[in-house]
Amino acid sequence: MTLEELICRRRHRPQRSVPDWMLGCFRRRCISFANGESDDQTIVYWLQSCNFTIDLRLPLGARQVRAAAMEEYSEAELVELANYEGWFAGCQWNGKAMMWQEAISLQVTNRWPEPAELTRTGNCMVEFAPSGAYVEDWRMQPSDTGPLVGLRLVGETIAGREDMMARRGGLIICGDYAAMVLGRSSPPGDVAQTDDVAQTLQQQIAAAGGNLATLKELLDFETSVAQGSLAQGYTVIHSTLPERVGSPLLEVSEFEWLESSQRVAQRFLRDGQECVRHYEVDVIEPCQTFPLTTPVSDESAAWFAREAATLQRYTGVLQ
Repeated sequence: MTLEELICRRRHRPQRSVPDWMLGCFRRRCISFANGESDDQTIVYWLQSCNFTIDLRLPLGARQVRAAAMEEYSEAELVELANYEGWFAGCQWNGKAMMWQEAISLQVTNRWPEPAELTRTGNCMVEFAPSGAYVEDWRMQPSDTGPLVGLRLVGETIAGREDMMARRGGLIICGDYAAMVLGRSSPPGDVAQTDDVAQTLQQQIAAAGGNLATLKELLDFETSVAQGSLAQGYTVIHSTLPERVGSPLLEVSEFEWLESSQRVAQRFLRDGQECVRHYEVDVIEPCQTFPLTTPVSDESAAWFAREAATLQRYTGVLQ
């Protein structure tokens, strides 16, 4: 069956979830640091399922690396690719802060170790670092009412073989947006330590000295964000893999509900071989709303209406 058919037939909502106001696709408008500086240029997306997150962080287009074969990249391009960020992580919400665990990341060191204290007003979700190091302004992306799907990738097999590649990651679909993380086919070798500090991805790529096999192993990771619909498909708009931009997020696939394991299988062809991805279901909701508004008291609504002449003088929806 198609993914659309699967979603219509297999509704699932987990018992535990982040609040509804956190579900959907957010784009970062700005991050402000304790030193007084701010960044409103980096391309950052946060897609949230009920119990896991997908995050993508890229430089502006002029600094993004061209699509090319690995052996064609210059040293400077490899350094830039190694600075891309994309990850999948399970999450827990305690009523005030979000904490992440079991992250699958392009980076081999943790660049964002703090939990996130979160609050939302309208389409603006504000994230505070408990240390006071930074605050981030996230904006819910406009989306029609549509599906909310969260699938955790637990492994990948080649049809006809019993061994499963422990490739991890996930897929989130939220209305007009979708994102996917495909972890490395095999974990990179033991991360080197220097004075008890793990080497960064940039240091490991520099140490590879142009060894093509090592470079491919280190950069064998995808985080992609896409726009579209279930009916028309989702097209990649940003990715840690430059060659993926403009292509369909999902391969031509057949999806199957595995009753025995309560999992989803995705069957597709790769290099002429039939491959199967196995997913655990976080959420399958055919019709979810992603409102840009948040509730207020009757008194607040009356105040806003009364003072609208000045309060709405220049207002509009910021994305």
